[in-house]
Amino acid sequence: MATTATQPAPGTTTTVAPALSRTTTRSLLTVAAVAQPLWALVSLTQAATRDGYDITRHPLSALSNGSLGWIQITNFVLAGVLTVIGAGGLRRALRGTPGGTWAPRLVRISGFGMIAAGVFVMDPADGFPVGTPEGMPAALSWQSYAHFVAGSVTFTALIAACYVLGRHFGRAGLRRHAVGSRIAGTALLLGNGWAMGGGTAGTLTLAVGAITAMAWIASVAARCRRAL
Repeated sequence: MATTATQPAPGTTTTVAPALSRTTTRSLLTVAAVAQPLWALVSLTQAATRDGYDITRHPLSALSNGSLGWIQITNFVLAGVLTVIGAGGLRRALRGTPGGTWAPRLVRISGFGMIAAGVFVMDPADGFPVGTPEGMPAALSWQSYAHFVAGSVTFTALIAACYVLGRHFGRAGLRRHAVGSRIAGTALLLGNGWAMGGGTAGTLTLAVGAITAMAWIASVAARCRRAL
């Protein structure tokens, strides 16, 4: 007995597949839009509530120490994982555009840096947690050095991602977004430089710069999601 193959309805493969791809991209962009702002929210909440913590003296990374340090460690790792995943949405949304290859790559690298910053905890210092001697330790542990390297990778990648996005928006004729990208990258560049140079309240300027850059990356992801 002869059999007759069932043919798909016209247009099925050309409409369903793009719809599924668009849904996946939107989901990934949602992850990218919430990942780093989530880290900032959890960090600032702890900064306002942890006993003995002073954001003008202690970096947000210091919150990984003490009995509640697991919260910040988890915060770093979770936000990093979400950033790595969310970068896939940016890659899909920006594919084929100026900066569309490197901006997502740099965002993903920043996510890996955040994961490493959670795994490797900086040493207690400068009176935090409560009971820690004032000033920096006489010698730093290897974990602390590894944390600083992870932080440098994260910040460098974020700064570069912002500048690449500045080029992307500039080429697209979106002047305000191009300027916003460069301002965000410069805020982190200057904040980190001030902190590394031992400037007054350097930990505060670093926090402001980092959160500014993170918020900008999140806003770009949200904008790409709305455009789909």
